[in-house]
Amino acid sequence: MFLSTHLAAAAVFPASPAPEPGDWAVQLADEAVLALVEEAQLTPKPALVDRRGSGAHRDLDLPLMLRSAHALRPAFTRMALAARGMVAGQELRERLAAIGRHGEAEMMAATGGCNSHRGAIWALGLLIAGGVLDGRGDAAGIAGRAGAIARHADRHAPQIFSNGRRAAAKYGAGGARREAEEGFPHAVDIGLPALRSARGRGLSETVARVEALLSIMASLTDTCLLHRGGPPALETARRGAAAVLAQGGIATPAGQARFETLERDLLALNASPGGAADLLAATLFLDRLDARHASQSSQPRSWR
Repeated sequence: MFLSTHLAAAAVFPASPAPEPGDWAVQLADEAVLALVEEAQLTPKPALVDRRGSGAHRDLDLPLMLRSAHALRPAFTRMALAARGMVAGQELRERLAAIGRHGEAEMMAATGGCNSHRGAIWALGLLIAGGVLDGRGDAAGIAGRAGAIARHADRHAPQIFSNGRRAAAKYGAGGARREAEEGFPHAVDIGLPALRSARGRGLSETVARVEALLSIMASLTDTCLLHRGGPPALETARRGAAAVLAQGGIATPAGQARFETLERDLLALNASPGGAADLLAATLFLDRLDARHASQSSQPRSWR
C-alpha cells in the first residue's frame, strides 16, 4: 500500500501537464471524490461515521470526512495523469505509490492528523489508473487493470505497517492488498450486484447502498474490524450483516431491528467496518463509470 509516515512524507514523481477543463483525468478525480462523499454521507451505516454521528470513531466526524475527501482531489487527478500512456507495470505502480504518499500527507494536513481515508486512497487510486488504462470502461475491466497494477511491487515503499497490515499479518488475512491484487472482487462481484439488485426491486437509492455495504460486510475479512476488535468483532459484523439481509434489509421492520442490534453490538466492541466502507466507495465509483460506459458505448471517446 502507499503508507505515509506522517505529514512530512515526501513524494517524487514525474511532473504532468495541467489538465484541461473537461479532461478525463479531472472527471475521474471528481468521480472518486464524489464516491467518498456519498459513502460518508450515507445514513445509516453500522458503527461508521454518518449523518447521525461518529459511530465507533472518537476522532472522526462527518465534516472531517468530507474535508478529507475533497483534499484528495489533487492526488486523484495526478494519479489519472500519471497513468496516461503507461502499462500496468511496476513503473506505474511506483508512480501511483509516490503520488499516494503525497496524497496521504495532504489528507492528514486537512484533517489535523486523522487517518480518515488511507485505505480509500489505495483502492480508488488504483481504480482511477485502471479507468485510464482500460479501453472498454466497464467495471470489471477497470478493476482488472487496477488489479494488474497492484500485483507489482513498490520497491520504494517505507518499511512501516498500517493498522490494517498489522492485523492482516496477525490473523492471516489478505487485507486491502489482496483485495486489490484480485481485482476488487468485493466491489465487482458483491457490492455492484447487491446495489443493482436492490434498485431493481424498487428500493430507494439510500437503501440500495446500505444493502451493498451490508453485503460486502457479510463476506469481507475486514482488517479494520480485526484491528479494533479481533475475530469477535469480525464475526459480529459478518453474522449481523447477513442477519439484516436475511430479514429483508433495513426497508423491513425486522431488518431494521436486526440492523439496530448489529450497530449496538459493534459499538460495544468499539469496532467499525472501515474496510467495507472503503469498498463501498469503490463500488459507487465503479457503478458510476459503468453507467457512463453504458450510456456512451456507441460514442467515440478518448480515455488517454
